[in-house]
Amino acid sequence: MPLDPQIAPIVDAINSAAAELPPVAEQSVEDRRTGYQGLADIAGAGPGLYRVEDAVIGGVPCRIYSNREPQGIFMFIHGGGYVIGDLDTHDQPVRQLARESNATVISVDYRLAPEHPFPAGLDDAWAVFSTLDADRDNFGEGSKLVVAGDSAGGNFAAVLALMARDAGIDLAAQLLIYPAVDVNDASPSMEENGEGYILTKETMDWFMAQYQPDPGDWRASPLLAESHAGVAPALVITAEFDPLRDQGSAYAYALEQAGVPVTYTNYPGMVHAFFQLGPLVEAGATAVTQVAEAARDALA
Repeated sequence: MPLDPQIAPIVDAINSAAAELPPVAEQSVEDRRTGYQGLADIAGAGPGLYRVEDAVIGGVPCRIYSNREPQGIFMFIHGGGYVIGDLDTHDQPVRQLARESNATVISVDYRLAPEHPFPAGLDDAWAVFSTLDADRDNFGEGSKLVVAGDSAGGNFAAVLALMARDAGIDLAAQLLIYPAVDVNDASPSMEENGEGYILTKETMDWFMAQYQPDPGDWRASPLLAESHAGVAPALVITAEFDPLRDQGSAYAYALEQAGVPVTYTNYPGMVHAFFQLGPLVEAGATAVTQVAEAARDALA
């Protein structure tokens, strides 16, 4: 099927703007970060909430979102190729997640590459995660914990689920939105969708040059983990025209084969980053709701 008619003009506009820019390899990190914030600006501001405040958790800057009497802890890790995302690029969908999940959402402002290459950002995510685990009762006695992330944040969320299993930490769910789980991905979707759909193969190569992961390290490619058995139940979301589609599907299959309860949804007609465009794209809003409801159910 073709691109969804709601997202097609957005893709066209982004492609037109990109055509006026220098090649990705010639752009600065700051230019790329500014451009990514522009994508978030398209969607506009998120809903108001009872509580939105910045804090430091486990030595890492975070932003806390909640309505009155929230239930459970919902840790969210933003995407952006490990290089260009931040709290503000994902403020809109995270606000919506807090409203619809009725949880306390902790959005993590982990260190970015190239200033802090692999695994610095992941170390930050683990510091927040382990601190939240040790501090559960301050969010309500017996609070459960879920972790979610999109793209690079989906990588971190998947890795944290594996680390939680190995550390004996009770994790209620891992919610993965088009997760990056295989650095060496050479699947059909990487070739079919590697140009013209917002996230390009050229951009992904640039991200990896900044992030400098060890491609054989399962923390960079959690699909390569020795075992996926015993990790938290998972929601995995992919998009039809996303280069990461097939590796997300492969990860859902690997979890299922390991006996992990999995819900897998591929959104037809969608591209990478549609999750951030909910105010403009119905499927994006639906995906945010799907993640929020999965969190709410797991935290109940």
